[in-house]
Amino acid sequence: MPRGHARRGIAPATTSASASVVASGRVIAIFNDQGAYHAIDDLCPHMGASLSAGELHEGIVTCPWHGWRFNVTTGVSPVVSSISVKKYEVKVEGNDVLVAVEER
Repeated sequence: MPRGHARRGIAPATTSASASVVASGRVIAIFNDQGAYHAIDDLCPHMGASLSAGELHEGIVTCPWHGWRFNVTTGVSPVVSSISVKKYEVKVEGNDVLVAVEER
């Protein structure tokens, strides 16, 4: 993993859950999608809403403000592929999720 990272406790692998963390000045959404962990920028590029507060269904998170959608595995919008949020590498160690974040 690169030098900077965020560490976050995880929910049980049988649930879908999300959390927001701040690391190296970035706000990052971490998703537990039925035991698979993913991390993307938490702020929707449309108006800055927290994507971690959105509904997650079948690997797609929907922004709670205006309904923009993003694949939590790739960060790419399934509606307009030219729109995306940054995706981060995730590694699980015990009960922690590590997210690789570049230093600013």
